[in-house]
Amino acid sequence: MSFWEYLESKAITLCAGGIGILYLVLVAWLCELPFSLLLICLFSGIFVFVIYLLFTWHRTNRRLCLLQNRLGTMSEKYLIGETFTRPRDAVELQYYLLMQEISRSAIGAVEKARTEQQNYCEYVEQWVHEMKTPLTACSLILANGGESFKLRRELRRADNLTETILTYARMRTAEKDTQISLVDLRAVCDQAVREEMELLIAAGICVLIEGYSQVYTDPKLLVFILKQLLINCAKYCPNCRIQMELSENRLILEDNGPGIPAHELRRVTECGFTGSLGRSRGESTGMGLYIVSQLCRNLNIRMELTSEEGLYTRFVFQFPASTFPASILQNC
Repeated sequence: MSFWEYLESKAITLCAGGIGILYLVLVAWLCELPFSLLLICLFSGIFVFVIYLLFTWHRTNRRLCLLQNRLGTMSEKYLIGETFTRPRDAVELQYYLLMQEISRSAIGAVEKARTEQQNYCEYVEQWVHEMKTPLTACSLILANGGESFKLRRELRRADNLTETILTYARMRTAEKDTQISLVDLRAVCDQAVREEMELLIAAGICVLIEGYSQVYTDPKLLVFILKQLLINCAKYCPNCRIQMELSENRLILEDNGPGIPAHELRRVTECGFTGSLGRSRGESTGMGLYIVSQLCRNLNIRMELTSEEGLYTRFVFQFPASTFPASILQNC
């Protein structure tokens, strides 16, 4: 920063200093001081004021150059706020505290983005390995002249995996893709069961749907949510019975499978958490229930999960009333 640029930024200070010097000269003139003494007072005031401006400009310019040099050597420039020293000046201290808050907010956003990117990369890697299973099975079935039912089952598994990763990739823009409407809840449940029929039959799972209800939600995303739960049942609790109870703005889905250990119940919706059952089978990515919980939050659906190991697992979905949040309806 040049000295002239600094003077432009200090226009108010220059005006105040000039007025102050003229005031002192006026007072000296009213006191009938000799003309030579008036000149000495005038030039002394100007000299002191210029020295002050030069000193403050030099100090400010040196601090700016130091910050620019430090910024040039930093690979992660958003951390520059953490290198500031705490000032003594009251005004600068307020700017310092604001910069600290902004810097910490930027650091948090960067760390969150890095975590999401790492989770996404890990999930894609797991998805690739898991995708090999149905593709390999299809190749073996075709090579051995297997039954078409088995081929459709493996293709359904591959389709489910593809749909899951696409939904996960679109979750950041879920509000843009959301289309809320009045939905026949029983028809949605029937569609989810129908699309996963091959897997349910292969796993020996019986599904019973009771009741009727109409709710405000996105039918496509709700079908995906129910399909994820049905897939989990087919994977982890074969030969079980699934019961869906529909009532006003509520859906209860319960199975009589092995259940979830109490110490894992709070973590099953965390990103990447597989649990003891998933680790024992070696086929879990830990993403299914995480995606379900995130979609429920985006759709303003309150999900409650209860389970007792060895007895049951129950999901309760409480749908919003007809007055759906305006923030979501605007994107529909």
